[in-house]
Amino acid sequence: MKRLFLLALLFVAGTGSLSAQNYMVVDSEKVFKSIDDYNTAIDLLNELAKAYQEQVNAKFDEVESLYNDYMEQKNSLSSYSQSVRENLITQKEQEAIEYQESIFGKEGALMKKRLELIQPIQKKVFDAIEQYATLNGYDLVLDSAANPTMLYKSEKVDQTDAVIELLKKQ
Repeated sequence: MKRLFLLALLFVAGTGSLSAQNYMVVDSEKVFKSIDDYNTAIDLLNELAKAYQEQVNAKFDEVESLYNDYMEQKNSLSSYSQSVRENLITQKEQEAIEYQESIFGKEGALMKKRLELIQPIQKKVFDAIEQYATLNGYDLVLDSAANPTMLYKSEKVDQTDAVIELLKKQ
């Protein structure tokens, strides 16, 4: 019984200290979309991705064309010629896959460009959020854009517009 009472007392004390923390909510997506440089960077990245995708598609179209030609001529080719053509198709396919990875992979050209364009803006936004939180005595900042499980938030804890205004002043 004493144990149950002690656990209940600790729970009440713990929840009381949690509710005393000062927190704010920010919609980072809204903050980012309020920055012209971010929107310009996203548009540029989308254009680059489209151009890169066309280049990748051209490489895979070439592979498909080689394969279709091979399939049409397969019966008239010697086994050595079939083997050579199959190896060429496999090689071209591998080159297309490697090219695609060099563009769209984790270490690809598009990711490097994304980091180059977006990282400075992210740093600026995160610094502004930290600055605002520190100046206004907030202990915790929650991002409502990145938390799909947030079921409710009071408008009085949402400081998104205040962070946007701080960014505009910088």
